Amino acid sequence: MLKGKNAIITGGARGIGKAIAEEFCKNGANVMLCYRSGSAAASEAALELSAYGTRAELLSGDVSDPGFAVAAAKKAAELFGGIDILVNNAGVTNDKLLVRMTDDDFKDVIDTNLNGAFYMLREVSRIMIKQRYGRIINMSSVVGVKGNPGQINYCASKAGVIGMTLSAAKELGRRGITVNAIAPGFIDTDMTSVLTDEQKNKMLEVISAGRIGTPKDVAGAALFLASDLASYITGQVICVDGGMSI
Repeated sequence: MLKGKNAIITGGARGIGKAIAEEFCKNGANVMLCYRSGSAAASEAALELSAYGTRAELLSGDVSDPGFAVAAAKKAAELFGGIDILVNNAGVTNDKLLVRMTDDDFKDVIDTNLNGAFYMLREVSRIMIKQRYGRIINMSSVVGVKGNPGQINYCASKAGVIGMTLSAAKELGRRGITVNAIAPGFIDTDMTSVLTDEQKNKMLEVISAGRIGTPKDVAGAALFLASDLASYITGQVICVDGGMSI
């Protein structure tokens, strides 16, 4: 499905990002995994992915730094000769109730989840416009659609990603570039592993599918949106949540 395509995946060394990278490599794409921490895990991920016969490159840095986006786009273009797919997956949480949330608590999450996605979108779209081809997938969240107590910073960042997705889809569509968002629900990752069994069971009560999602569930949606099967789909928010949002 993606033979010969070249992708950048932020937050690509573990969890959902790694699962997306695996699906892309299985289907013939070269990937550049961007990560902020965990060099050993990133190296291990790249080694695993290279077994599929495609290239898996690494780049360490912080997406909240505008300069990182410039460096990432430049390096990927040099390594691969172009950039066909961008997956804005890097994200952080810092959950607190509104009245206890500090300025830095709010700003740090916005800087990574929203501003970081914008920086990458801006730099990579410049290359895609020249190519007149691209697939951009921004990772939002079901809470960016519905909200969630104790996560005002995270919800604001993920709702912002949706607005950015819709605007970019309108700007870039005539250049052969699709821009879509995935809004995962309750997915089994490091981010959700800190929840108690009681909290997990409460979440399960509102999931129609009756189970917690996996990174592979999200990766399947990303593979579809990155492929030419989705060439006439843009400006959409795909909830991968087992019915949690209905």
